Amino acid sequence: MTSPTRARMVERLGPWFHNLHLPDGTQTAPQHQLGDFPRYKWEVLRPHIPDDLDGWTALDLGCNAGFYSFELARRGARVTAIDLDERYLEQARWAANEYGLEHAITFRQMQVYELASTQERFDLVLFMGLFYHLRYPLLGLDLVAARTRRQLIFQTLTRPGVQVERQIMDQPLFERDLLNRPGWPSLAFIEHSFAGDPTNWWVPNHACVLAMMRSSGMRVMAHLGQEIYLCEPAARDGPDATVPVESPELLAATGRARHGAARMM
Repeated sequence: MTSPTRARMVERLGPWFHNLHLPDGTQTAPQHQLGDFPRYKWEVLRPHIPDDLDGWTALDLGCNAGFYSFELARRGARVTAIDLDERYLEQARWAANEYGLEHAITFRQMQVYELASTQERFDLVLFMGLFYHLRYPLLGLDLVAARTRRQLIFQTLTRPGVQVERQIMDQPLFERDLLNRPGWPSLAFIEHSFAGDPTNWWVPNHACVLAMMRSSGMRVMAHLGQEIYLCEPAARDGPDATVPVESPELLAATGRARHGAARMM
């Protein structure tokens, strides 16, 4: 039975984007426009994550109210959960206490770009529902890839279709018709807003997700549906390793350019 005190806290902390099922049966967003969100996405993902994550470290990027963090913590992972929105973090901290998982999760208010300030790596990284909100998407992806030790779960809003143009390493300058083919990796830019959200900046196609992962040193192992991709670091000397994990561009963009680099005068 729902506790009146808990129901009041749910109302005070709302509105909620994650529909959490609390221990007494209370739901935080039972009328969610997307249904039982994000539980239905977790059901797609769940079979591909080890049941026993004891000894694993996990990073939940854009954790919101903490749904995925709680699922990983229940499996034994030590979770770091980050979000820029303090309201979401307040929801997540409160819910962690309700579940008795506060000891297993560290919540931090930070942006994905701030990963540049740490060398910490994580066995499992969840990068879900965040990429298309990034003003600088490849910078964010490169930083995330560099912090992934074993497994990356990536989910993004995507354009319709799963066509993939055969990989062409080069093309003459004035032969550009190939770029208009449905399977060419492309990233649509949203100037104003999409679905009523002005922070929706980019919508890649399926081929673009595959190509961006390769360019960031990752390998897509499976496309799980629901716009979810299961990825792992590519072998650094293998055919998928097209760039170093931390390229000179990445180091310069994050203020970590190597000594001896040219300085702007």
